[in-house]
Amino acid sequence: MKLGVLDQSPIGRDEDAGTAVAHTIALAERCDALGYHRYWLAEHHATPTLASSSPEVLIARVARETKRIRVGSGGVMLSHYSPYKVAENFRMLELLYPGRIDLGVGRAPGSDGLTAAALAYGNPLGIEYYPAKVKDLVAFVSGAKAFTEAFGNLEATPKTPTTPDVWMLGSSLDSAVYAARFGVAFSFAHFIDPGPAAPAMQRYRRDFEPGPRDEPYASIGVFAIATEDPEKADVFRRIREIQRQRRARGVLGPPPTPEEALAHPFSAADIERLRAKRSRQIIGSAQEVRAAIDALAQESGADEVIVLTITPTFADRVRSYELLAEAYSGG
Repeated sequence: MKLGVLDQSPIGRDEDAGTAVAHTIALAERCDALGYHRYWLAEHHATPTLASSSPEVLIARVARETKRIRVGSGGVMLSHYSPYKVAENFRMLELLYPGRIDLGVGRAPGSDGLTAAALAYGNPLGIEYYPAKVKDLVAFVSGAKAFTEAFGNLEATPKTPTTPDVWMLGSSLDSAVYAARFGVAFSFAHFIDPGPAAPAMQRYRRDFEPGPRDEPYASIGVFAIATEDPEKADVFRRIREIQRQRRARGVLGPPPTPEEALAHPFSAADIERLRAKRSRQIIGSAQEVRAAIDALAQESGADEVIVLTITPTFADRVRSYELLAEAYSGG
């Protein structure tokens, strides 16, 4: 099983964005040495706890600091942007780091409505144009004729002997349908919505039409933490559950401390409700995490797994990726 990383550049308590980005670079270097296959940078806007607002810029730095791992976006929120400009950005990255660049795209706003409006800055095209944007993007990236007739003679520059690997990201059947129709790889975000994972992956493989890729190829994105300490595992679960409660109330901010998580008074109703959502996260020993990931991969038919890990300390985060790599290498 090939393992990858999804990094949202989380800003820890009493840390700033500079520290978060430094952690991203250090983690990428460590995961490169551990044998991880991909390292994806996320796109989030106006989110005070995440520093990952510009994956294209971080990709360039991470690729420079690593040697063999593929580096890409997980993903670029194409609904905001010009497909032509996105293609140019990623063709330039491919020119700088040939054979190592992934272009993952999604249609979620990655922001609130006001921020989305600022990103579009007057662009009148709505989400209904997303499929056309994807078609044009794939064409511009691969050097094919654009879908939009007015752009038929345009070619994105720079010219490159290789092209980025295009992925469609999503957490619904719609995303699976688009990925199959356009002939690109598909990554399902299980950590956002675990329910449709298997049906979406099956739909993708069933309906796949050759395009840039001749055969279907898919990954599943999971939230997972591996730890050698069962007490820490319980704390990590509590922290995630408290954050879910806060998000449901529209409260944004840093995660609770371990002490706050242990002291939090969960009601019986809270526990019952939160247990129903626990399938979104995999937390436990390295072998427990591997067993759960393997079961998900088998159920969904995933070719790869992309792992998102956020912990109270950077040391715990690095250790989780180390333990998972060891579990898969037999170490």
